[in-house]
Amino acid sequence: MDGHIGLKKIGSHASISEIDDFDLSRLLDKPRLNIERQRSFDERSLSELSIGLARGGMDNYDTYSPGVRSGFDTPASSTRNSFEPHPMVADAWESLRRSLVHFRGQPVGTIAAVDHQAEEVLNYDQVFVRDFVPSALAFLMNGEPDIVKNFLLKTLHLQGWEKRVDRFKLGEGVMPASFKVLHDPVRKTDTLIADFGESAIGRVAPVDSGFWWIILLRAYTKSTGDLSLAESPDCQKGMKLILTLCLSEGFDTFPTLLCADGCCMIDRRMGIYGYPIEIQALFFMALRCALSMLKQDDAEGKECVERIVKRLHALSYHMRSYFWLDFQQLNDIYRYKTEEYSHTAVNKFNVIPDSIPEWVFDFMPTRGGYFIGNVSPARMDFRWFALGNCVAILSSLATPEQSMAIMDLIEARWDELVGEMPLKISYPAIESHEWRIVTGCDPKNTRWSYHNGGSWPVLLWLVTAACIKTGRPQIARRAIELAESRLLKDGWPEYYDGKLGRYIGKQARKYQTWSIAGYLVAKMMLEDPSHLGMISLEEDKQMKPVIKRSSSWTC
Repeated sequence: MDGHIGLKKIGSHASISEIDDFDLSRLLDKPRLNIERQRSFDERSLSELSIGLARGGMDNYDTYSPGVRSGFDTPASSTRNSFEPHPMVADAWESLRRSLVHFRGQPVGTIAAVDHQAEEVLNYDQVFVRDFVPSALAFLMNGEPDIVKNFLLKTLHLQGWEKRVDRFKLGEGVMPASFKVLHDPVRKTDTLIADFGESAIGRVAPVDSGFWWIILLRAYTKSTGDLSLAESPDCQKGMKLILTLCLSEGFDTFPTLLCADGCCMIDRRMGIYGYPIEIQALFFMALRCALSMLKQDDAEGKECVERIVKRLHALSYHMRSYFWLDFQQLNDIYRYKTEEYSHTAVNKFNVIPDSIPEWVFDFMPTRGGYFIGNVSPARMDFRWFALGNCVAILSSLATPEQSMAIMDLIEARWDELVGEMPLKISYPAIESHEWRIVTGCDPKNTRWSYHNGGSWPVLLWLVTAACIKTGRPQIARRAIELAESRLLKDGWPEYYDGKLGRYIGKQARKYQTWSIAGYLVAKMMLEDPSHLGMISLEEDKQMKPVIKRSSSWTC
């Protein structure tokens, strides 16, 4: 069985789509989702796609052709197809390559930002794990996997370091938030310096880094068709160490992960402590990615897979039942009874209806819905968070119906969530007294700025992937056109401010690498939707709960 339950024996260059066909009754099942209902995607591109979308379901995106480069005119690819590259694509590739960091002659990642004019590195002179993901996807789509492989191996090496914050030792599986390469021109040596949270604002360890590493490892394997890296003893151990941190038993009564504020992309105090949607969606996706790559040739591997399967069942049910909000569910919560006791309680978290913010009643369309920001005892954070909802679609944490509802919400609330620059990282902004209490008067997270309702171009790749998966590429095209009207002219800012995202962020770095890479990935996916297979997982029927809209109101 070559260490995999239910797997055919496959060579080192077989498509990883074969090992994604798990069944969660026998690991993972792979239903077909028909996207023929949305044929608005450019017919000229569909007719030329080698994946043959006309044959049917979403799972066709899973057939990724290793080594096939994008049609963009880049240094590594000169073939052109029906998509004429936008003039800013060449500038984007030039800037992305300028951001590459080398360790002992090998590219190992991209720094967060670089001054395009002066060739001078700005404050963001480190390789951040989460920031590198869109850059990695761009290189994979362009047929340059070695950069990504080097990054995966280098961060895996850093995972093995002893990690301390003051006198406290962090868990063995923690991945770094970032690392930098120090070049000594005299001794001609390179030295790595990693940050596991001890240098970060607030001294918070990055919970998301390990999840992104696992997701990127699967993307690399899907892109190249080479299983040897994922199946290497070091990568197998690395995945298990990450998962051991997350699957350990404790006092929690929920399958979600309890986290501190500032542990993910929102890395400053923003009231996301508890069970933030971004972490739960990434956790779910990382579990499913690891499930497709972990070997079971010993008792430890089999036990790890069994724990993953159990957690996936519990996590999917919990998220789909308690984090999901649509018009009907909002109305139900509005009419909740409180102080219910025993296992028959419907208002399981004892949420007080008067705590529902006024804005959400107008924000919620009749058609549409989303996963709210946080759910914990007597607390529901009704804010919209873009990354968590997009990852929920890509990982199939969201059911097909929920995925379509999220896209319906984006269309219905375009001005609020997209505006003049995609995409709002969160909505709405918190302000006045609430801002002082929640952020601690953070001068960077003022209303409609940075993490507090700011607009982040890097999210373009995530919303594009979600649009393609749900058969709504016209939404992605509209968002990309908005970005193209400003990004290059404005110098590729990190984020934009204002309700509509009209103004360059007050502290936004220029030539932000993941703004550049996010645009390139979005363009390449729209050009060739088969790229989606790297970063998308199909729905599992076995995990789909039957959710009944129970009533808990005063008659």
